[in-house]
Amino acid sequence: MKEDNSKFRINGLFSAISLGIVCPMANERSFVEQFVKDVMEECRGFEFKSVNFFAILDNASKDGTLEIVRDLSKQICELQFIFAPENQCVVDAYIRGYYEAMRAMCDWILEIDAGYSHQPTDIPKFFKTMMEGSYDCVFGSRFCPGGKFTNSPKMRYVISRGGTFLANLLLGTKLHDMTSGFELFTNNALQEILSRGIISRGPFFQTEIRTYAHGFRITEVPIHYRAASHRIDIKVLRDAFSGLRHLFRLRLANAL
Repeated sequence: MKEDNSKFRINGLFSAISLGIVCPMANERSFVEQFVKDVMEECRGFEFKSVNFFAILDNASKDGTLEIVRDLSKQICELQFIFAPENQCVVDAYIRGYYEAMRAMCDWILEIDAGYSHQPTDIPKFFKTMMEGSYDCVFGSRFCPGGKFTNSPKMRYVISRGGTFLANLLLGTKLHDMTSGFELFTNNALQEILSRGIISRGPFFQTEIRTYAHGFRITEVPIHYRAASHRIDIKVLRDAFSGLRHLFRLRLANAL
């Protein structure tokens, strides 16, 4: 059932806020058009001052998604088609999207993965929580009360759970989920987080971001995560352990 957002529309709480949505895309041909429309539908219910959907694509997209999104951007004025052939990995795509949103002076920046691994219907939770709690960052959590982790390999679940436990233990963080990538930031908070420098070239960069956000006003909201969006292989694990070691050294040096 769709949530009633009338309180937020009537009170005009969001009318002064510009929203940016950062969404890297690759091979999403079969559902990319509906996904963009579903995300925009959830956002329009809050009557933001403006909404910009930054779809970042590069040469990793081989199935025609790039052309679909480019054509769709001519029909949906909020959709910004960003082609970044210089990207070397998915982290580059996310960071390009962050900076596009910050350059556009978006007050809030929502990060969401394409392909329905993140559910557009969870989006209102982020906006309501951010507004009601005056937070700097709202993080989606698969493991806090109400969160779900379905249609994914058990090994993916174990690695995500284990990674969260290890990160909290070594880095002094206290989140239920340190490896998810569905989150909402204020512009100022995201700028400061990125200024710390992101060294990971893989999914661990999400843990870096949540670690650097530790000193901000942060909270979590439950999300429903479905299906893995990337492979967990030796290269990814090596990158994660290297990043964890780096952050742990920063903590020992009181630099976190």
